[in-house]
Amino acid sequence: MKSSNSKEQEPVKVLIVDDESLGRKRIRDLLANRKEFEIIGDCSCGEEAVDAIKSGDSDLVFLDIQMQDMDGFQVLEKVRSGNLPIIIFVTAYDQYALKAFEVHALDYLLKPFDDERFEEALEHVYKKIKKDRIHVLGDKITSLLTDLKEFDGGNGSRGASKNPANAYQKRLVIKSTGKVSFIEVKDIDWIGADGSYVNINARGKSQLMRGTLKSLESKLDPEKFLRIHRSTIVNIAAVKELKSHFHGEYVVILKNGERLKLSRSYRDNAKLLLNG
Repeated sequence: MKSSNSKEQEPVKVLIVDDESLGRKRIRDLLANRKEFEIIGDCSCGEEAVDAIKSGDSDLVFLDIQMQDMDGFQVLEKVRSGNLPIIIFVTAYDQYALKAFEVHALDYLLKPFDDERFEEALEHVYKKIKKDRIHVLGDKITSLLTDLKEFDGGNGSRGASKNPANAYQKRLVIKSTGKVSFIEVKDIDWIGADGSYVNINARGKSQLMRGTLKSLESKLDPEKFLRIHRSTIVNIAAVKELKSHFHGEYVVILKNGERLKLSRSYRDNAKLLLNG
C-alpha cells in the first residue's frame, strides 16, 4: 500500500475530452512541460468519455460541454458516480457554464483561453487534489447534475423546489472580459442598484454584475438579506447598529464602518434588523 506522502507525489492523471482535435492538442501542448500532470488519454466524443471516466483512472478531466453526440453534462449524467474526478469544463458557450456555476464551485475554461487562465485553473485544481478534495468535488458534481434539472432552460431560473431554502443562491457569478469570478453570498455586506447593473460590496471590494436589484433579491434568503431602500439590499449579519435620522428614516451602520440609508418606505424593516 502506498503511503499518503507517496500518493501526493504522484502526478495528477488527466483525461482530455473534446470533439475538436485542435482543442485536444491545445490542452496537450499546455500540459507538456508540467511534470505534476500526466495525460493518460483523450476522447473525441461523449461515449468514449463515459467509458474512460467510468474506468476510474483519471484524477482530472477537461470536459468540453458542446459535443456532437452528447454534451458534457450528459456525459456526467451517464457516469453518475459519487467518486467522479475533478472536472474542468471547457466551453465556447458561457451560458451553459454559468447555469451550473451559479450553484457549484467547479472551474471552467472559456474558449478561447490564454496560457495565464489555463495555469490559474491548473493551480486551483492541483491545490485541491493535494488537500484530498477529489471525493468532495465528485459529490459536488453529482449534486450539480441534480440541480441542473431544476433550471428552466429558457432563462436559467429554478423551478419549484420541495425545499425552498435550497432555492437561494450561495454564490454569485460575476462575468467580466475573459473571466468569470465567484462571490460567496455570506461574504456580501450590501448590494446597490447601478443602472442596468448591481454593485456587489463584499470583503472591502466592489464589483458590478449585470442584472436588477429586484431579480437578485428574489434569489437571496430573506432571513439573511433585507431591502432597506429602493436601491439597496443589506446583509443583516453585516449590520452593527441602527440610528434614527430625519423624517422617520434611519442610518444603517455596518460593521466595516459604512453607512447606508434606510428610507421611510422600508422603515418596517428596521424592526427586522433589530430583531436579527
